[in-house]
Amino acid sequence: MTLYSCRKNANSNSEQQVFRYNESANIQTLDPAFSRNQAILWPCNQLFNGLVQLDDSLKIQPDIAHSWSVDNTGKNYTFYLRKDVYFHPHINFGKDSTRTVVASDFTYSFDRLIDAKTASPGAWILQKVARYKAINDTVFQLELKEAFPAFMGLLTMKYASVLPKEVADDLSHDFRSHPIGTGPFYFKYWEENIKLVLRKNPRYFEKDEQGKALPYLESIAITFLPDKQSAFLQFIQGKLDFISGLDPSYTDEIITEEGQLRAKYADRIQLVTGPYLNTEYLGFNLESNNTAVNDIRIRRALNIGFDRQKMLLYLRNGMGTSKVNGIIPQGLAGFTADNTVDFDALEAKKLVSEFTRDTAIKPQLTLSTNASYIDIAEYLQREWQKIGIDVQVDVSPPATLRQGIATGKVDFFRASWIADYPDAENYLSLFYSNNKAPNGPNYTRYGNADFDRVYNASFSEIDSNKRVKLYQQLDNWIYRDVPVIVLFYDRVARFSQKNVHGLGINPMNALQLKRVKKD
Repeated sequence: MTLYSCRKNANSNSEQQVFRYNESANIQTLDPAFSRNQAILWPCNQLFNGLVQLDDSLKIQPDIAHSWSVDNTGKNYTFYLRKDVYFHPHINFGKDSTRTVVASDFTYSFDRLIDAKTASPGAWILQKVARYKAINDTVFQLELKEAFPAFMGLLTMKYASVLPKEVADDLSHDFRSHPIGTGPFYFKYWEENIKLVLRKNPRYFEKDEQGKALPYLESIAITFLPDKQSAFLQFIQGKLDFISGLDPSYTDEIITEEGQLRAKYADRIQLVTGPYLNTEYLGFNLESNNTAVNDIRIRRALNIGFDRQKMLLYLRNGMGTSKVNGIIPQGLAGFTADNTVDFDALEAKKLVSEFTRDTAIKPQLTLSTNASYIDIAEYLQREWQKIGIDVQVDVSPPATLRQGIATGKVDFFRASWIADYPDAENYLSLFYSNNKAPNGPNYTRYGNADFDRVYNASFSEIDSNKRVKLYQQLDNWIYRDVPVIVLFYDRVARFSQKNVHGLGINPMNALQLKRVKKD
């Protein structure tokens, strides 16, 4: 009886230290060189480390590099590595089954990332790098082709993780499905489409503020139910510890129209929301032959001719920031609350009347979107009809829409931009002349010589405060010239059981579990 009781308690305590979540999108690989989406990024965050990392405020923090320096040209970086970082155990390391990370491991990992044979979608993060080398075991140097202050943000991406050559180069070892990294958890088991299990790394190098070793959890268990409503039901039953985001199948069940947790769940579930680096917008093809698209009066009328707060309240349960200005979202340095776009139907009607009087044309546009956003498109269509603009809604499959935007075959389109790295340059690059599609992400074909000049000047500005001022100046041009209509800045929502602590939230919606505790 006593033995049974002890065993039961031990199992209960062990179970309490398992963090469980569902990944409905499935996971194609655990190789960080292919960590191109959230489904892959979340487990890779637990398995791998790089030179630097982000905190929840998107500030660059030490990781395997305990410190670094940048010379006054802004091109030469020197990283100083910790001496106590070990790879997860593997037979290929020999009798000790592991070894410490050294600077040459980053040389190997970066070589592998940009090797055409690897075919990594993340090779682009090193496209501005001229050369890199290990000076010795603990010093790694890197030189850029030109100054690029956002580069440190690129190094926080999982593409830049360190890997062991002995394992990653072993053709008999499938690194995709049996990864070896340095992270707070190591790979234990993966039955694809069924379950993935990661276990606590007892030799992990990071400690908390009290000097206690991280991570706190014993393991992570990830399931792969494709149906989000089924996953939600498992969460409500206490079988999952956490869900992220909102799906139409359960949004109204769990939150109110104002975006608050419903009272019936308040005693056992906690909701945390915060800015998400995703700007939802409508773009104009400024090289279009449509007179209405090319007239700034119509673009401004469309921009101020609908109530964003009402749109979010009724169509998104308040999950978004309606006070918008330029393209830089809330939560990122460079965002400013100045020049807010306010709903003004009278001014919108006046602009439309001026356009019609001067051109003898009634403004007509076609808004191209996909089925996921038809509710917003139809809401806008009704609101714009009230100010005298006829907008037709054309619904296409996502791939067809992307192709039409890239090739310039659509005049007015719905799009969004989720930050690849935590620097406003990522958003402002959408309007740089040299990035006009198909050569880059400037799908609006916006061209402004003054914008280009300041955008280029921001690369050589090492002072972060001065660079943010330049970003705000650039964002003001986007507010003024209206190449896009910012619909809203997105928000991330995280639901967790009441016994989960330390989960945190951040504008990249990155999942980092090394500081999570369960009661």
